Order: sequence, then structure tokens, then C-alpha cells
Amino acid sequence: MRPDTTYDYLQRARHEKGAGFIVLIDPDRLAEEDLPRFAAYCAEAEVDALFVGGSLLHAIAFDQYVQRLKAACDLPVIGFPGSLSQLSGALDAVLYLSVVSGRNPEYLFGQHVYAAPLIRRLGIEPISTAYMLVESGRATTAQYMSHSMPLPRNKPDVAAATALAAEMMGMRLLFTDGGSGAEHPVPEEMIAAITETCAAPLVVGGGLKTPEEVARKVRAGASFIVVGNAIEKRPDPGYVTELAAAAHLAVPKPF
Repeated sequence: MRPDTTYDYLQRARHEKGAGFIVLIDPDRLAEEDLPRFAAYCAEAEVDALFVGGSLLHAIAFDQYVQRLKAACDLPVIGFPGSLSQLSGALDAVLYLSVVSGRNPEYLFGQHVYAAPLIRRLGIEPISTAYMLVESGRATTAQYMSHSMPLPRNKPDVAAATALAAEMMGMRLLFTDGGSGAEHPVPEEMIAAITETCAAPLVVGGGLKTPEEVARKVRAGASFIVVGNAIEKRPDPGYVTELAAAAHLAVPKPF
């Protein structure tokens, strides 16, 4: 039986397993008819939750998409919205994202004003999340769409100060992301600097492809690992199982 909130469930999963493993589903890249098969092998691989959303959304029936995903498995389905069109009452929760790595007011607070009444009306659990894009070696869709300059990957102190400010403002999750298809993942030095400075759980995503990379990020201090693009390119149940196991078996420790 799950705790009262999806956030509580996530917290329990990461405390019990060492770290949580989350698969990101982009509706533009995974067809609706493929959801039952995909969700089944995520559940079998002991994935802890599913994020759904993307920087763009060409799929028009988002609510129907989420409902079909929910019907296919018992995993929590959490919105990772790139726009207001990516909200559905079928979601268990939504990451209420503020792009704190940039200075674009629309993605720091502007869009949130429009989203808040809709989230309340739909009855979705909001999880306030400080989203930090990290320089990854190439311009990503998230960076382009949010007009956000990423954090320099060689400046862990800047990342730690940014995360601390977000935590002091009440953010419940910190999320460092290289962006979809990132050339280089978030450095372990940056992960360690943030987790040594902040108490809030840290989510790490972008550019992770191997179990070894996943384990290194967890050992550096990541509370949750998110993989999307690599699984899209290699939709193999055994591969997903290996990635999830690497997150669950790696015991976090100072870098």
C-alpha cells in the first residue's frame, strides 16, 4: 500500500533501495499503442516511477495517453511538463518545475500562475521542483525552448549555490539535467557539491546510458536517476533491468 502522497512514495523508494530509478516517457517518441508492452517491462524491471512529458508535444490526446499508461501498470505516473498542454487529471503528481538555472521569468514563475488553478481543479499533486539545466556539450531542446543558459559543468560551486537558494525558497526536489540526448551527463563533482550543501533529494538525468554511469551518479549522491533517450533507442527489458539494478544497488556516499 502506498503512502498518502506520491512524494512520500518516492522518498520511501529511495530510502529503501539506495536510490530511485525513473523512466522518462516522451509521448512524441513512444506511440500510445506501445504503452502496455513498455509499461509491463518497466514494472518487471522494478522501475520506481514513470515521468511523462517532453519539451514539445505533437500528440494531441495527452489525457488519453496518460490514462492508457495508468491502465497498463501500477507504477506512479508523474507529469514532467514542457507546457500547459501536458497536464491531465489522470496523473498521480506533476513536477511543478521552476527553471532556476536560467533567468527567463516565464519559466521561473510566469507559466506557473496559469498552471496553478488548472492543477488545483484537476486534483493533481504538485511537487515543487527546482530544475537546473547543466551544460552537456551541445544545445538541447529544453535549453532552446526555455531560453535558459545552462549551468557551467565545471562550476560545481555555482550549481550548489543555485540549488541551496531553491531549497531555501521551499523547493522539495532538486533536478539537474543535461537535457534529452545530452552528450555529457551531469558531473559527479557537481552532484556531490549539491548533495553536500542541500538536504532536498536530488534527481539526476540526461545522457546516462550504462549501469556503470548510473551507479557513479548514485555514489556521488543522486537520490533519483532518470533515463529516457537511451531506453528509447534500446527498448530492451534486460537493459532497463540492469539500469534500475545499478541505481538500487549503489549505496550513496560522499564523492
